[in-house]
Amino acid sequence: MLRLSRKMLFALEAVVDIAYNARPEPVQSKEITRRQGIPQRYLEQVMQQLVHAGVLKGVRGPKGGYRLARERRRITVGEIIRTVGAFEAGDEDDGDGAPMSSELGRKVVQPLWSELHETIMSKLDSITVEDLCRRAEGAGVKAEGRERMDFEI
Repeated sequence: MLRLSRKMLFALEAVVDIAYNARPEPVQSKEITRRQGIPQRYLEQVMQQLVHAGVLKGVRGPKGGYRLARERRRITVGEIIRTVGAFEAGDEDDGDGAPMSSELGRKVVQPLWSELHETIMSKLDSITVEDLCRRAEGAGVKAEGRERMDFEI
């Protein structure tokens, strides 16, 4: 629950990379790997999950790659985290897999954990990919291979 896995962080970096380095042709995964240092095996997995969820569009062919499926101001960090989290849910193992069985755990600890999780996800839902691109720009991160283009629709 209240944990950002490596895949979640990789997915977020990849989406922001695509948005920030957007140009007319799709962004190839090998470019993202080179710029962000994300291992290719993780990157391809998360990219397919994001395509399936409608966050990214996959473009086939020699000049293929990925592009955002929607405007960057319409994609939230929370959506990206939930997408990858849903695919990881089957892989998770909390030890013995038993739910909290004590009264204190069920009535105090679990509700607190759920409340914190909801608070964090609400905050992540308020942050868009556009916001992160603006942060990157403000931090002086160079956009590769193009002059900065901003689109307002």
